[in-house]
Amino acid sequence: MKSFKIFTIIALTGAVLSSCNKKYDDYAVNENKPSQTPPSLVLGGVLADMNADKPWSNVMRWNQFDCCNYNYYGDQRYDWGGADLASYYSLTNVQKMEQEATRLGGQALNPYNALGKFFRAWFFYRMTNLVGDLPMKDALQGKANLTPAYDQQKQVFVQILQWLEDANIQLGQQIANPDKSNTAEGQLLKGDFYFGNDLTKWQRAVNTFRLRVLITLSNKTADADLKVAQQFKDIVSNPSKYPLIESMDQNLQFIYNNINKYPSNPDNLGFDATRYNMSATYLNTLVSLNDPRAYVTAEPATEQLNKLHKTPADITAYVGAASGESLDNMSSKMSNVDTAVYSVRSRTRYYSSYAAEPGLLLGFPELCFNLAEAANRGWIDGSAETWYKKGIKASLGFYGIPAESAGSIIKTYGGKRYEIPFDFENSYYQQISVKYKGNNAQGLAQILTQKYLAFFENSGWQAYINWRRTNIPAFSTGAGTGNSGIIPKRFKYPDADRSSNTINWTASLKSQFGGTTDDINADMWLLK
Repeated sequence: MKSFKIFTIIALTGAVLSSCNKKYDDYAVNENKPSQTPPSLVLGGVLADMNADKPWSNVMRWNQFDCCNYNYYGDQRYDWGGADLASYYSLTNVQKMEQEATRLGGQALNPYNALGKFFRAWFFYRMTNLVGDLPMKDALQGKANLTPAYDQQKQVFVQILQWLEDANIQLGQQIANPDKSNTAEGQLLKGDFYFGNDLTKWQRAVNTFRLRVLITLSNKTADADLKVAQQFKDIVSNPSKYPLIESMDQNLQFIYNNINKYPSNPDNLGFDATRYNMSATYLNTLVSLNDPRAYVTAEPATEQLNKLHKTPADITAYVGAASGESLDNMSSKMSNVDTAVYSVRSRTRYYSSYAAEPGLLLGFPELCFNLAEAANRGWIDGSAETWYKKGIKASLGFYGIPAESAGSIIKTYGGKRYEIPFDFENSYYQQISVKYKGNNAQGLAQILTQKYLAFFENSGWQAYINWRRTNIPAFSTGAGTGNSGIIPKRFKYPDADRSSNTINWTASLKSQFGGTTDDINADMWLLK
């Protein structure tokens, strides 16, 4: 017994002495959190972060695809504060992924490093479009630099384009000459739930995204450093070096299922199915074009059915609300489900399962319209009309609407089935509002309008970014959108930037806007 006590005293004394020898910083280490992990596991988190701007989110309401008519769930206001720049966190994971690939046997040329460049371009593109200038070269250094300088937006775009060029080259090298002898964990792509570890599809996505970036820079064609039109032409004219997405089955898209549920699903059907209605910017444009996507994405307004005695097969029964309408008025008009003035989203499509449709991050329809726009602007050879038609058909096909031959759309509503004939070539496309008007301003407006329609509830901020660049289509403003009836051009920087990086934050505002006001209505370099 005595020896046991002596042993206990020695053990406790040792523990105390050991704890005394610990440095203060040692307590900041979370020993339950792994410091090392396979790059494939980090990759999964990065891929999920790419899908940050989901369907039926605030972003989609700012794209004016739908409206919220009940203040408990939200509104349409553009009174923007500080931007969500959580992509910086995603970028730290990109760095970690690359480090882990190297640690686990990845050579200088490995898929994780190649995709890391694409991810950098993806996340910085999103963030710079939200605010303007950004910390880039000095960012992501942790304690080594807590006050990074802001890079000018032009330099951010220059770097984005260079990352995409490098990613394409490195992916192409690995596809052409795979190192089959190296089976190390860091050399083999795993955990890719977008393309199943297929580098050829990633290379197509990289180059398709680069065309998106170049189109976003359409106001900068005179910039000799960027060479926007020339870069675009170089990519399109060399498909062996710069392969592009060629069909819908090569889309970069998030597949929803019973685990990763589509944002609208049977779980919230009883809560918010009638609390959201369709926006006029989207739905009324479809109606004006006699476009069958209205039948698929929306329900007829019950006022049109019960008061005006129209049928769900009558496209004029589909009515969207102006995003600028006051929330009180919109709410009042939607308070009676039997005489609701506006259409709600299709419950048969968006609430009947957990996998309503894939969430497109980067799709073939957008590529078609980007190529059509480039041809319209004279950047590339080829027929703008051909790409314009391909883009419309691809978007229609996404909804199961027959576009290659005459057919019909089946609309099920109220327990009844309605068959609506549709003929793309001989009917829909022959409308004066749809048939391409040529390589002029009218033709460009048609391309941009159809691209907007194809962005419905997908591709994150792209509908807004394209509107901001071109003013097409016309966005609704008013009491419901706030901000004194103005659609803002940017977000403010996060409050943390102002408080913890004051000198660089102030210098950036002066450089961009000529003062120290962090103004959401100011034009960033991209728009000047």
